[in-house]
Amino acid sequence: MMINFRLIFALFVLSSTGFAQTKTAYKFDFSMGKVAKGYTQVSSNDAFIAAKGYGFDFGTKNSNLNSPFYFSMVVPEGNYKVTLTLGDVKETSESTVKAESRRLMLENVKAKAGKYITKTFIVNVKNKNISDGQVVGLKTRELNKLDWDDKLTLEFDLQTRLRKLEICKVEDQITVFLAGNSTVVNQDDEPWASWGQMVTRFFKPGVAIANHAESGLTLGSFLGSRRLTKILSVMKPGDYLFIEFGHNDQKDKGPNDGAYKSYTERLKTFVREVKKKGGIPVIITSTSRRSFGTDGKIENSLGDFPEAARKVAAAEKVALIDLNVMTAELFNALGVEPSKKAFVHYPANSYPGQDKALADNTHFNPYGAYEIAQCIILGIKQQQLGIAKYLVDDLPPFNPSKPDDVNKWKWPESPKSSVVKPDGN
Repeated sequence: MMINFRLIFALFVLSSTGFAQTKTAYKFDFSMGKVAKGYTQVSSNDAFIAAKGYGFDFGTKNSNLNSPFYFSMVVPEGNYKVTLTLGDVKETSESTVKAESRRLMLENVKAKAGKYITKTFIVNVKNKNISDGQVVGLKTRELNKLDWDDKLTLEFDLQTRLRKLEICKVEDQITVFLAGNSTVVNQDDEPWASWGQMVTRFFKPGVAIANHAESGLTLGSFLGSRRLTKILSVMKPGDYLFIEFGHNDQKDKGPNDGAYKSYTERLKTFVREVKKKGGIPVIITSTSRRSFGTDGKIENSLGDFPEAARKVAAAEKVALIDLNVMTAELFNALGVEPSKKAFVHYPANSYPGQDKALADNTHFNPYGAYEIAQCIILGIKQQQLGIAKYLVDDLPPFNPSKPDDVNKWKWPESPKSSVVKPDGN
């Protein structure tokens, strides 16, 4: 019998380098005592290695308990249930946990010394591959984003005492896909942020948020880069698509462009294609810019686009979250000068390499993104969407006309920052 040594070698390579790629469950024990049954013990020196499939990432480790640290696991695309056991025998634990590109998952979770607390949340992991062999047309700036790599990465902030970590792939989640621009996308770097990466904090297991938004996109370029095709390729009946565009569409000046031309027709295309898949489309009007008039009130800087979105929602009989109205109310409540604290307005030298002041009246900082995410949650409740039953039990009360006090709001900054403005305006 002839032995195919090439085939044997190929199988060996696949088994030694590709095994971690197909793993969909991990159980880790970070304590230095007796390892719990079925768990893999992890020491602070276990750096991430792709072939191994897990480890502390980006040169961080959890031995310095007062500094942020990252832990990554190689996993295929899908929704993952993450269960954390936090706490320490001798030390108080306080944790804010982010996933992938700074998606807020847990906020200021505290455990007293000698006490342990268990928290569970859902993280969506995506890749650029489409089932029919096509790929998403990623921008250059997306190529190094944690949202698009082959890992599930968790960031632990504050004084995290991590005892155990479990992840497993789950197929029973309602997935809420997000389509939008820089006001929606998961921003990798401080001090930029968008509501899509904050809304995750307000859902318990049962719902996964899959953010496919990207800076600078219009409805047309979202379609052209095959992002809607990607969403439809993995969408299940009963999943949602939240759609927010307008800022960049406003700049299209072709003969067939405009709020009541290409914008309206493309919105209808999104709605029609999602319905074909058995999904539930939700139209969201564009966030207001920080555009105050001489009377000290927000002026509409988006022309007919918010009204066009409202008309499409009414004509197609789909839910509408009027974020344009709510954000105008929010910024009016904050006031002309205080509203800068919701946007990327920072004096020079606030961040490494920032030799000039940042003054952006379209893009939000983490506080602004968090407040707008609460507007989205309010809209979900007002529209009585089915996913409202999966909102967290400790949901804080919110009214756009009474925003949270920025001086009392706590956000531990991630280590990575950038002075480069996101695409679009």
